[in-house]
Amino acid sequence: MKPITTPKERMLKKIRNALIEKRENPYPEIEPTPLYPETAESLDIVFAEELTRVNGQFIYCEDPLHFVEDLLTLSSEKKWEHIYCWENKLQSLLRDCEFPFHANDKDFEQAEVGITLCEALIARNGSILVSSAQNSGRRLSIFPHAHVVVAYSSQLVADLKDGFQLIKEKYGDKMPSFTGVITGPSRTADIEKTLVLGAHGPRELYVFLLED
Repeated sequence: MKPITTPKERMLKKIRNALIEKRENPYPEIEPTPLYPETAESLDIVFAEELTRVNGQFIYCEDPLHFVEDLLTLSSEKKWEHIYCWENKLQSLLRDCEFPFHANDKDFEQAEVGITLCEALIARNGSILVSSAQNSGRRLSIFPHAHVVVAYSSQLVADLKDGFQLIKEKYGDKMPSFTGVITGPSRTADIEKTLVLGAHGPRELYVFLLED
């Protein structure tokens, strides 16, 4: 009489046999294809196109002064009043240009805009890599209705693995407790398949790219 085996046991047996008989390429007739199509465009153009595709806004700035001028124009158009920035590097720049902002979390429940730096820009999917090691922490990129990201050309990388490599080189053994990937404004289509922006976070995302 054959021993009775469960479907789970039969599946695990197949996995064990497959691992024992592992071959270098079990499907030699199938040619490997790259995940992303080859492109001759520069990383900043690729990132801008992909960011726009996911409803983000891209603004290129030649220098910090142009960044503040463009930010002032944008805040005037949007009628922003409660703008928060906790990044030391950006605070110095905004103060020098007399740009109004909140440097701490006082009355944070009224925040309309959060201005942060980032760890990297992932060109091939228009994503932004952030971490808890930044002065802005975890809240400033999530709570306000609009998220403004300031990045530098040296932070542009092709793939996510390249972004994590930048983090590893920057922090070494003291890796941040949290890393996150932001791809466009927060969205959901859970209810009746209708796309809603700002469901779980900012409904507007702006990326200002500065030259180093």
